[in-house]
Amino acid sequence: MGEAGVPPNLGSRIVVTWAELTVLGLAGGILGTAVGGPPALVVYFATTLLSVAILLYNVNVLVQRSIDARVGADGG
Repeated sequence: MGEAGVPPNLGSRIVVTWAELTVLGLAGGILGTAVGGPPALVVYFATTLLSVAILLYNVNVLVQRSIDARVGADGG
């Protein structure tokens, strides 16, 4: 994923996560409003599910980079 021994960049990952969630939220809101009715609820649930997926993915990337940096720093 990156060079061993290089610590993860938390600030950058926070900005990327915020941008992804903002774009997804706006797209979900626009689509839900355009569709209306019961399908809007499905759009809402899909938006919520994708938001959780984005958060978990970005946390996973941070943890993986942190582990890689520690293993690289330990010489392992």
